[in-house]
This record gives sequence, C-alpha cells and structure tokens, in this order.
Amino acid sequence: MKTILVVLDGLSNQVAQHAMGYLFAECKQGNGQYYTLTCELPSLSRPLYECILTGIPPVQSGIIHNGVNRLSNQRSIFHYARAAGLTTAAAAYHWVSELYNQSPFNNARDRHTVAPDLPIQYGHFYWDDSYPDSHLFEDAESLRLNHDPDFLLIHPMNIDDAGHKHSLSSPQYRNRARMADGYLSQWMPGWLAAGYQVIVTADHGMNDDRSHGGILPEETQVPLFVFGAGFSRQPDLEPQQTELCGIVCTLLGIEHDKPVCHGLLAEPR
Repeated sequence: MKTILVVLDGLSNQVAQHAMGYLFAECKQGNGQYYTLTCELPSLSRPLYECILTGIPPVQSGIIHNGVNRLSNQRSIFHYARAAGLTTAAAAYHWVSELYNQSPFNNARDRHTVAPDLPIQYGHFYWDDSYPDSHLFEDAESLRLNHDPDFLLIHPMNIDDAGHKHSLSSPQYRNRARMADGYLSQWMPGWLAAGYQVIVTADHGMNDDRSHGGILPEETQVPLFVFGAGFSRQPDLEPQQTELCGIVCTLLGIEHDKPVCHGLLAEPR
C-alpha cells in the first residue's frame, strides 16, 4: 500500500494534544488513531531523522548530533523501497538528502532532485528553517502528482523554528502547530481518497528554553497519528519510534529486517 510519512519537526505531544483539531476530528470519525511516542535520545533532529527512517537509535547509527554530516551507513525506508522496485520521493529538509542521497548537500545540484538511481529518486529539499510550511506541502503534492511515489516523506520545519525562536509555551509555537494541522486538512483527504496510508508524527518536542536534546517529557514525548485501511486503530498500544521504519516497510509490502509494532497494523485480508 502506498504510504505518506509526515514528520512535523519539533512538535511536542503536549501541544499536539490541543492544537491538531483536524487530525483529532478524523480520529473521532473512526478514520485514524492517535498514540504517544517517546523519541530516542538525544532528542535532536538529524539523529532522529535517521532513527525514524532506519529504525536504528542514534547511539547505534553514529548520527549522534546535528553536525554529523555524512551518508547513513544503515538501510532506510528509501533503500528497502528501491530494492523492491518501488518509487520514492521526499519534500524535506536538506539533512535528509545528505543522509540518503549525497553529502554534503549542494544547493544548486540537489534542491530539486530527479535521480532515478538514488535512494530518494524525486525530491524538493530546503535549507532555510523558515521555508514556509505552506510551500513545503505544495512541494510534496507536486511530487505526488508528477511522480506517483509509493513512499513519500513530507517534512516541514516551521513548528521547530517557532519553538527555537519563541519557546514551547509561546503562542507563536502553538499557532504554527495549528497551521500545520490546517495544511493537513487541505491535503490529507485527497491522499486518503487516493488510497494512501498516512502517518503523522514528529522527531522530537521542544522546551521552554527554546531548545531540545535532553530527556524532559516536553522534549521526548511526540504524537503519532495513523490513517488508512492498513491500520488496526487499536487504542491501547505503545509503538516505539524505532518501529516506524518497519511499519512503513510492512505497509509497502516489502521485505525488511526492522522491528514492527504488529498490533498497529490491520490483519491481512
């Protein structure tokens, strides 16, 4: 089943619980289910992109801080999908391109990627943290319409950017979360109608010091929303961040050796 993974960078679970009105409305209608995840440590961006996309914790992957600028030495969702002959795409921060396509990122070469032989075949990548989420979702939809990917990663940054500038408890941070929920309400009904399985989560949260990286609940507790026929929608589960890679690979129907929260998935028909 084709799958879209949305990683809302920096969205703390405590804000997601009251700001994501559209996502919770879909859940209330029986179309999805909400869970809480505890992110791996350190609660930093590049290490957790790697964790989400490979299932490997930072201390094992070696991507232990944001300055580790090299290709991943693990197999990611993109690698498994390409090995199975599936099509991959990403609208994401440039660190994702550096992890799985080419490192270091070259703005002119890599901003718009059309590279059928690379793990991420089609991409729109940005490097400015204030790059508008509205544009990023449009970038993602452009990739979906033009390339019909089996796996699409969507990774906006404005929530995290607002948290670093204004803190967890600021109206700016909360309103950026609400805006992301609004963009999802614009695009997600069409994805679901087209048969996509949709996962919405975050890499890490945010604290009132305008940072993250530690073990505070507001830094480590993140939301997980799942939508589509591929999910069981059982409420009392405790999925792990390290299981997201295996969950996506299982939805895509491809062979992998990653951990999976099997209860999260619907029984095969």
